Amino acid sequence: MARLLELYKEKVLPELKERFGYKNPMAVPKLMKVVVNMGVGKALENRKRLEDAQRHLSIIAGQKPVVTKAKKSVAGFKLRKDNPIGCKVTLRGRRMYEFLDRLFSIALPRVRDFRGLSPNSFDERGNYTLGINEQVIFPEISIEDVEFTQGMDITIVTTAKNKGESKELLRLLGAPFRE
Repeated sequence: MARLLELYKEKVLPELKERFGYKNPMAVPKLMKVVVNMGVGKALENRKRLEDAQRHLSIIAGQKPVVTKAKKSVAGFKLRKDNPIGCKVTLRGRRMYEFLDRLFSIALPRVRDFRGLSPNSFDERGNYTLGINEQVIFPEISIEDVEFTQGMDITIVTTAKNKGESKELLRLLGAPFRE
């Protein structure tokens, strides 16, 4: 079983239940999914960039990414509807917990001048989104293999009812928030 999942069941669940006064353990906030998205705007000029992004995302996430396509045409960007412009992966279950464990304990501390995650990136439903500038912070990606550095957006979707519950859930799971 994933280390973060065991932590959730043994420590986080009882503490959240006590802190927010839940009587039913099924009502306690938990993680639903993690969506990792790489927008590759330069894919229009160079098809190899999208292929590299897909390969790197599959190595990082442990599953094959889905190619995302443009929803509408934008003449200023020379973009047509249905052009491939990125890729994404939706992680659930064991893979989600393993990914977050690697993100919190290995990848984020490797970011230069990292002072913690912003506590202001929660939406009204308690979901958290963070952006990463380059994929090389993950140890699975070899710097020699990277031709183009590519950023990514990571969205953590929870069942929390508000920002406070969601922040406490992520903090107890080991998210390094800035004070």
